[in-house]
Amino acid sequence: MESLLSQSQVIYPTTMALLITVSFLVLFYLISRWRKPLYPPGPKGLPIIGNMLMMDELTHHGLAKLAKTYGGLFHLRMGFRHVFAITSPDVARQVLQVQDISFSNRPVTIAINYLTYDLADMAFAPYGPFWRQMRKVCFMKVFSRRRAESWASVRDEVNKMVRSLSRNVGKPVNVGEIIFTLTRNITYRAAFGAACETEQDEFIRILQDSSKILFGAFKVADFIPFLDWFDLHGIYKQEAR
Repeated sequence: MESLLSQSQVIYPTTMALLITVSFLVLFYLISRWRKPLYPPGPKGLPIIGNMLMMDELTHHGLAKLAKTYGGLFHLRMGFRHVFAITSPDVARQVLQVQDISFSNRPVTIAINYLTYDLADMAFAPYGPFWRQMRKVCFMKVFSRRRAESWASVRDEVNKMVRSLSRNVGKPVNVGEIIFTLTRNITYRAAFGAACETEQDEFIRILQDSSKILFGAFKVADFIPFLDWFDLHGIYKQEAR
């Protein structure tokens, strides 16, 4: 009897959380149908997940095929995110040149938010006073000529990569492995101040584990944000470690 009571106490919060989640999804869907904003044409999506089932088809060939049906500007809904594909030169000019400030912010994923400490960097920070200050600091302190001259270790690693490629002229090479090795060596020298081939195994394992968690898997919470609370991919567990 006591075991049944303890099980019911465990199941009850889970059931309530599931009911609240489903109710929220239904309510959001009804509100979105009632106040439907105007978007460019595009393939119809399913409730809640939108066009997420089409992700395998969204290569450059797939997008070009959709453009033949829906035109040079079309709309896709990936969960709660709205995605716009542009294939028209005139529309691309408007986005990249005429109204570039309006479209300058980059999309933020869970992995990017984690790696940049809540967008506290120049690459992903939204355009505004903080971004302008970061750019000023980077150009004056990080990318200055004097600072660039101190990056001898980076140039050494790049030269090693170039020499390695020159020894394999006419032979197939694994570009991904070469770039990973270059990034690993530069990161190791930046972190520890020296190159050491014998002690890199543990460092490589940590890099690979972090990369798999952050970039190696599809994260549904990037498209349905409230699922981030459940930490389905263990990112916050990794952060705690």
